[in-house]
Amino acid sequence: MKKSARIPGFFNLSRQKKLKIVKNFANLNAKEVSIIEKGILPPVVGDRISENVIGSFSLPYSIAVNFLINQKEYLIPMVTEEPSVVAAACYGAKLMRDGGGIIAKIIEDLMIGQIYITDLKNTQIAKKKILKIKRKILKLANEQDFILRKMGGGAKDLEVKIFSKTKVGPVLRVHLLVDTKDAMGANIVNTMLEKIASLIEKTIKAKPLLKIVSNLAEKRTVEVKAVVTKNALKKEGFIAEEIIEKIIKASAIAEADIYRAVTNNKGILNGMTAVALATGNDCRALEAGAHGFAAKKGGYNPLAIWKQSKRGDLIGTMTLPVTVGVVGGIIKTHPLSKISLKILNIKTAQDLAKIIASVGLAQNLGALRALVSEGIQSGHMKLHAKNIAVTAGATGKTVQVIAETMIKKGKIDVKTAQQVLKRINSKK
Repeated sequence: MKKSARIPGFFNLSRQKKLKIVKNFANLNAKEVSIIEKGILPPVVGDRISENVIGSFSLPYSIAVNFLINQKEYLIPMVTEEPSVVAAACYGAKLMRDGGGIIAKIIEDLMIGQIYITDLKNTQIAKKKILKIKRKILKLANEQDFILRKMGGGAKDLEVKIFSKTKVGPVLRVHLLVDTKDAMGANIVNTMLEKIASLIEKTIKAKPLLKIVSNLAEKRTVEVKAVVTKNALKKEGFIAEEIIEKIIKASAIAEADIYRAVTNNKGILNGMTAVALATGNDCRALEAGAHGFAAKKGGYNPLAIWKQSKRGDLIGTMTLPVTVGVVGGIIKTHPLSKISLKILNIKTAQDLAKIIASVGLAQNLGALRALVSEGIQSGHMKLHAKNIAVTAGATGKTVQVIAETMIKKGKIDVKTAQQVLKRINSKK
């Protein structure tokens, strides 16, 4: 029987029923289910992952449903504390299904390692000398990881650029372009840089100042695209043409105003970093790369653009760097990271990058749709009301009852929650 990520009413199910659906979808075993339920990082693992560890800090581990990416069904693990992020991603993915789901493809897949050299007598001569031994540099870089080279990865090219006017005089920059395959790649790139820096130093008789991977991974990019049909919006009870027009206007405003663009991009990254965290990837690198890419042309631009098709449907496109891996780091050390990859049923870093970018586009759609209709606070207030109900002492199904009562009254505070809880208890 074909499995589908389209699960109506998933958010209304009990935690046990949700977990059972995920268990069956991903063929999880009893131990993996137990790890998800407990969500506790074993101290011995924590000590291997970080420094000065005294405990662990848990965040909600959620599942985003409805995702259809490149005609494949996905349930997507997300780790986030921010209200409505998972809901927006699920809703955005749902709207995209009628148009064929999300189409994602890798544009480029190379990490950039950087070497900076200052205090050169003649930068032009130094540049020529480095390019002259380019093949020797690449060979030395590739000798640092036999397995990576055997898999078809490794250092692929070298670029040299001169910055003639800086506050410290002329600066020479060397870019080493590396295919890191299924690893995020920072460690191997940095190792290569350390080795080739010595060779460069001997060649130009100058000591490199900096040797480090760049987080502006402009050569490791993903493109995602999705169509939101008028039919999909009508099914949800909207006047489709009106919603499409408003989202296009909101998108145009983000292109004109950095204040809107930054907030749009932050929303996209809400979804992307949640998946990165769930899979044990570096969400700070992901965010830095995205913001840098948005500012690369001189201004600061929105990552996602929404336009109207000739048929009148809504089309969203987004291209951005996604630096993630499925091996290395804590990915195979953290028990939940391994389970997340099993739920996603993927084998390569490229597959994960496409999924993460897809979640970002879906999250952006969900947030924009809310912004131009009922407003973003509606979803936030529902979760806020639940939190207030719990603070007042509510448990189980009573939490939802109290939350809904406060929302109807327009008064969401602990005092009101306690009054409602008191009335409910007096009727028992």
